[in-house]
Amino acid sequence: MLTSSVVICAYTDNRWEQMVAAVESVARQTVPPAELVLVVDHNPGLLERAKRELGAARVVANTRSRGLAGARNSGIAATRGDIVLFLDDDAVAAPDWIELTLASYADETVLGVGGAADPVWETPPPRWWPQEFTWVVGCSYVGQAVTEQPVRNLMGCNMSIRRTVFDAVGGFDDGLGRTADAPLGCEETELCIRARREMSPGVFILQPRARVRHNVTRTRTSWGYFVARCSAEGTSKAWVAGRVGKEAALTEERGYVSHVLTRGVAVGIRYTLRGDVHGVLRAGAIVIGTGVTAFSYFRTRPRLHGLARRGRIR
Repeated sequence: MLTSSVVICAYTDNRWEQMVAAVESVARQTVPPAELVLVVDHNPGLLERAKRELGAARVVANTRSRGLAGARNSGIAATRGDIVLFLDDDAVAAPDWIELTLASYADETVLGVGGAADPVWETPPPRWWPQEFTWVVGCSYVGQAVTEQPVRNLMGCNMSIRRTVFDAVGGFDDGLGRTADAPLGCEETELCIRARREMSPGVFILQPRARVRHNVTRTRTSWGYFVARCSAEGTSKAWVAGRVGKEAALTEERGYVSHVLTRGVAVGIRYTLRGDVHGVLRAGAIVIGTGVTAFSYFRTRPRLHGLARRGRIR
């Protein structure tokens, strides 16, 4: 029988109550993990408080590079389960999260399993916010698969990976990991692509029944945050393309733009014609979000080529 370890990464005292809720949700699982590890990312005060007050978790410090990728790698090193599950410190897992996730590993070709993330809005999202862009706040979005099926990569706030994957291809690329000062990411995408290449015919699976509830603060519903996250996504995708190639990095995105976003714009305009004045705003947000992401990607790619020529990136 496969054993499981849960890793939660934290970096700020501002999420203390949410972090406690995340830990408690793991403690209430129908299939409990062999261990729960909370990794604190270079915050000595939070580290000491968590050690004192969070008895349900083993609390360790991030001994790798500052940021989410380094913290995850520290969590991998601190655990021993056959399956490593990752939960954000501002997310709460459904009671059957681990049970449903582990069930998909009955197929030995499955390298990793991801689930769905339902947004819990601190305040209602603005009427202009398109559901196709809920990935901006780290949640499931319109256009994402809704049935269990293979996917290119997993979503960071609700994912699990076999330990043998880390043994074979290494951990997350800490050059991509998000920090408080640099809201980049996509290290999950890069790892999944790398693992599929080196461990063929292995696959990653989305199991939407394995759900978490992901908190979305008021500050993340502003127009400024929306644009900034789209820009960071474009930059991150450019770095991923520099590591694994443009084709692998953008295959899913091309279909998302040509089908999901195009349909979203049409739906927004249709709603406007029916009297919903916010429909055109949602359509406009899709167009602007797509444009900002693409601009950031194409702006970053030439810089990466220059760094590569000078030998400053691999």
